[in-house]
Amino acid sequence: MQIHVLTVFPQLYRAFKEYGMIARAIKKEQLELCCWSLRRFTDDSYGEVDDRPYGGGPGMVMKPEPYFRGVEHLQNYCPGAPVLLTDAGGKKFDQDAAEYLSERSEMIILTGRYEGVDQRVKDNLVDECWSLGDFVTPDGDLPALTIISAVARLLPGVLGNDSSVKEDSFQDNRLAPPVYTRPDNYRGMVVPEVLLSGDHEAIKRWRRNKAMERTEEERPELLD
Repeated sequence: MQIHVLTVFPQLYRAFKEYGMIARAIKKEQLELCCWSLRRFTDDSYGEVDDRPYGGGPGMVMKPEPYFRGVEHLQNYCPGAPVLLTDAGGKKFDQDAAEYLSERSEMIILTGRYEGVDQRVKDNLVDECWSLGDFVTPDGDLPALTIISAVARLLPGVLGNDSSVKEDSFQDNRLAPPVYTRPDNYRGMVVPEVLLSGDHEAIKRWRRNKAMERTEEERPELLD
């Protein structure tokens, strides 16, 4: 998968690309992550990407020109790639969305700041807007990093064990069951006996039941 990010702060992504799962995905050539400075596509020496809103009001609005020029430039590398915008008013990003996006071979992610981006960008340039939830972050980079992480871990061969994905929370609208590791007794707190039994069918039943119990208790709306 090839992902291009158009952002005011491409330096935020450097360490992200060099460590952990994203670095592994890049090393295995399952992911190519390219970050571009929005200021590169301005038409003034100061690299201004924002201006005051028409009609008055607080804050600043991201200008349209850098986004249009940036996407036009990136389409030389990935013609026809869908354009995503991280936006608090977008569709809620969840596990289903991560799986949906992971099936693509390429995409362009635009990140905004301040009071948002000029509406002409949304109307004429963006294919999809995605939000992490009903809250506002200082910029669109944190949501972009989250989306990239959630999508990259679903790419083939990125996780050490692909079966881990099948047991994630939110698969089949259920939370994952509790998990335990060694030691089996820590300060009197013991691992459930069934997990030590070696009875794989019993373990599967226990995990299914615990997943349902946890979902009913913590996220009952998923069962609707």
